[in-house]
Amino acid sequence: MSVSIYYSARRPTPLTEAESAAVERVVITRAKSFPYDDEESLYLYDLGDHGRGDELLNGSTKLPTDPERWLPVTAHVLDSVTELRRAVEGAEWHVHLDDTDIPWDEHAGYDLPGMRDTDLATELGGLCDPPE
Repeated sequence: MSVSIYYSARRPTPLTEAESAAVERVVITRAKSFPYDDEESLYLYDLGDHGRGDELLNGSTKLPTDPERWLPVTAHVLDSVTELRRAVEGAEWHVHLDDTDIPWDEHAGYDLPGMRDTDLATELGGLCDPPE
């Protein structure tokens, strides 16, 4: 059984040139820092030049089945989507892990409880590296 993170942004006005460039920078930068070559990372669907209606961005990431990679990949993808949201102002975002919405926090961005808890990671057998 696979689990995926889905993300989308909607707004009546299309991306500006500056926003499109910022999105491209986020995608490139986050791809370079992704920890695993053989796992899915941030993936935005091609919406064409004008998107679909008010849809600005839409994508998904299939999470790994290896428990040692699950938290690092989840953290990386949610951090990537956080950067995208901050680059595209005024959009309505929907981010969810299959059927569960991931809430937005102005300070932390998109985050799951315990995702960055080093004590929890240690207790679970070191499933993620401690934050730097």
